[in-house]
Amino acid sequence: MSPIFSPGKLLLTSEYVVLDGALALAVPTKWGQEFFFDEINDDKSTIFWEAYHEDQLWLKTEINYYSWEIIECNLPQPAEFILKVLQNVQLLSGQQLHSNSSYHLKTNLQFPANYGLGSSSTLMNNLAEWANINPYQLNEMSLGGSGYDIAVAKEKSAILYQIIQTEKSIHKVDFSPKFKDQLIFIHLNQKQDSREGIQLYHSKTKSTRLIQEFSELTTAVLQCDDLEKFSQLMELHEQKLSNFLEIKTVKEKHFENCPVFIKSLGAWGGDFVMTSKFPGFEAYFQGKGFSSIFNWGDLIS
Repeated sequence: MSPIFSPGKLLLTSEYVVLDGALALAVPTKWGQEFFFDEINDDKSTIFWEAYHEDQLWLKTEINYYSWEIIECNLPQPAEFILKVLQNVQLLSGQQLHSNSSYHLKTNLQFPANYGLGSSSTLMNNLAEWANINPYQLNEMSLGGSGYDIAVAKEKSAILYQIIQTEKSIHKVDFSPKFKDQLIFIHLNQKQDSREGIQLYHSKTKSTRLIQEFSELTTAVLQCDDLEKFSQLMELHEQKLSNFLEIKTVKEKHFENCPVFIKSLGAWGGDFVMTSKFPGFEAYFQGKGFSSIFNWGDLIS
């Protein structure tokens, strides 16, 4: 089987407001999702799908793609989702899933599924690369969302991402700040459903000024070469979004006495936060029950 690989992602700026045209900065993670495929000319029109999480089998299903029936599976709901996505692949592709061949398709997610690093976006991009189709189209049909995560998976690079009217503007950038060894990422021990936050965001009245302010913050973050200034930008970003959403920042919720900035990444309330090292930082975060702490070099590619 030949492998395809897509990296996961972390959204550093403009969470939520990216949906309305704010410029956003996102970076790829070292971990991602692998995709292996093999085609057998047996006239059986069958897909044998295996999904692994960190090399452990999670989902196994057999699908007839002529009748689009699940022949067997160990997890019905995820199998239904895979069937739906593969139907979309067939609709978009002129080559895959159109013969009577059988396909052995295998995925391996390299990070824990509750990390929020892009288990869906890496899958969409891998399938799109395999079928030679547009990953944004496949994602829109299957899941929806802003598409920045697809862009990171496709470009395999840090990116500036912006939705301008209905078009996506994607620019590869080199984001490797001089102070990156002082930055750390902490997992909050829970997966946050991004749809809840998006619903809350959509219920608020936006302004072009708000979108512009976050675009300006993103540009400032990209150009920043000083940790103190970077920390100020992170605090400003966090407070501005907190004021708009009318919910507490993650620092106010969990780390009120922390001596440095705490920046939510992606969906507020779960997944990862970014902060910087300070004397005793490991004991501080572990004492609050958060022991999954990563250096920049551990996590970011």
